[in-house]
Amino acid sequence: MPAAAPDNVAVVLCRPRYPENIGAAARAMRNMGLRDLILVAPRNPDSEKILKMATHAAADVARRAVVFDDLAAALAPFRYVVGTTARFGTHRQTVRRPREVARQVAALSVANRVALVFGPEDSGLTNEDVRLCHSLVTIPTADFSSLNLAQAVMVLCYELFLAVQEEKPPHMPRLATRHELDGMYAQLKDVLVRISYINPENPEYWLDRLRQFFSRVGLRASDVSIIRGICRQIDWYAGKRYRDGLAAGGGPPQDATRNRS
Repeated sequence: MPAAAPDNVAVVLCRPRYPENIGAAARAMRNMGLRDLILVAPRNPDSEKILKMATHAAADVARRAVVFDDLAAALAPFRYVVGTTARFGTHRQTVRRPREVARQVAALSVANRVALVFGPEDSGLTNEDVRLCHSLVTIPTADFSSLNLAQAVMVLCYELFLAVQEEKPPHMPRLATRHELDGMYAQLKDVLVRISYINPENPEYWLDRLRQFFSRVGLRASDVSIIRGICRQIDWYAGKRYRDGLAAGGGPPQDATRNRS
């Protein structure tokens, strides 16, 4: 049994609107053995209302909650991020079910910090939020798909609770942190725009495809280091060609690459 799972899994409430939902989410977490609660830009962090809904049993979860202004900063130390969504579209093509995701999270949490991210009650996670996630999960419903925030937290925490009771999961490697991945994507974007591989006016479209690919692969910190080293070499070589062309008096060399976005 992966006993480390409760300590390595955090629930992240992104821009929650109502303090009562924060308290009820804390209670749901406590029911299922999770204690790490993170709040991102809560709109009304009324501690009295939060604690009233959390009840005495989950008051420690609510009081220990860490508050961030920005989702990217909140997720920086995590090695795997699961976003919740009820919507589908271009940026949300691969959306999985809670039981499948819970089993993966249980296995990953043995060696990695994992975040379960829930969006605001009125609109859910934005496309920008989704770009910070490795995978997405949706909770199947009947005709009415909108769940109360605390209910959604309970469903995922319950599935994770069941998953950690199962047989010992297969070994999962230690993955790169969100901070390391964000640095890699920023460097990739800069280099690929500069060598005219992607359109500088809409780089995120192509980068989203890269994010989806690398999320399926599951990059380790050493993998990120290799990719960033390749980017640095490309940058150095492109600069060298440019300087050599100027030194030869022929002006900047013609770029042989084509825009492939």
